[in-house]
Amino acid sequence: MAEAVSALVEGVFDSLAPLVTQADALFAGAGEAGVRAADLDRLRPGVLRILAGPRGLVVGAGCITAPHALADQELGFEWWTRTSDAAPSRLCVSLDPASDHFLDYTRQSWFTVPRDTGRRHITGPYVDYLCTDEYTMTFTVPVRPGGRFAGVVGADVFVRELEHVLRPRLRGLPGRAALVNAQGRVVVSNSARQATGSLVRAIDIPAWWSGGAEPMVTDGVTLRRCGDAPIALLVSP
Repeated sequence: MAEAVSALVEGVFDSLAPLVTQADALFAGAGEAGVRAADLDRLRPGVLRILAGPRGLVVGAGCITAPHALADQELGFEWWTRTSDAAPSRLCVSLDPASDHFLDYTRQSWFTVPRDTGRRHITGPYVDYLCTDEYTMTFTVPVRPGGRFAGVVGADVFVRELEHVLRPRLRGLPGRAALVNAQGRVVVSNSARQATGSLVRAIDIPAWWSGGAEPMVTDGVTLRRCGDAPIALLVSP
């Protein structure tokens, strides 16, 4: 089960790798004139290829820039979404701090963690009130041309799609089984008592993560990290 989750996570990150390379090249080759907001359009074919991928898990993808990474505006947001069989559409948000609908994405963990750590990150599960009002997991990778943070490339995955793929495997495990994030929130489980987004309190999962996330088996409870992903498999009687 842990290997299956790890493979799924790595598959999403692998789909982002070409877009990360393209974004790196865009910012690294900008020269003195810098990258302008319109230049982000060059990334669009790569974004649409991710959304057209065979897995069917990714429902949103794009590139979001760091403040002042663009030459002609402070913030940059190139994000596309798809629902059902409809063609992908661009997500339009307000980047004007004076607007009542201003999206200050620089405070969101899917942006701040890759910025501060230089590492890829998974945020969620959370209800995505900006796009879909659905439980979502957001996968992000930092863009760092020449070691300078220029933004993130990312993908959104619906939790219900993860449930469709993973719940049959969870049901095959003995006892109560759940996938949890580093904060101890349930992503998917085989029990109605552990709903998506609920917090596991019987075990201090954040402390387990900060202590190295070594496999744990105690009193019939198993806790194991799923590969390199910030997701763990919790099985209890």
